[in-house]
Amino acid sequence: MSEDPVLAGYRQSIDNIDAAMIHILAERFRITQAVGAHKAAHKLPASDPGREERQIARLRSLAEDAKLDPEFSEKFLRFIIEEVIRHHERAASSPD
Repeated sequence: MSEDPVLAGYRQSIDNIDAAMIHILAERFRITQAVGAHKAAHKLPASDPGREERQIARLRSLAEDAKLDPEFSEKFLRFIIEEVIRHHERAASSPD
């Protein structure tokens, strides 16, 4: 049975978006690793709760504008933030 060409087109678009998201996340984590190294070198705290809350509020607003569920967006961002903080804590505790 041959694949539905409309469905195949949708799936190709999804595959392209998924690939772009992975590359964007990789770039984001490269930058946050540099932030973690800077924080560790200057003995700054691994997390900045004020900035995190401002970012979440900003991205919830962007999600609403984009017609994306802001609850989902917040969960996704909090997951990323928690991972970044874990990396920053590891950078702070690693020997120079």
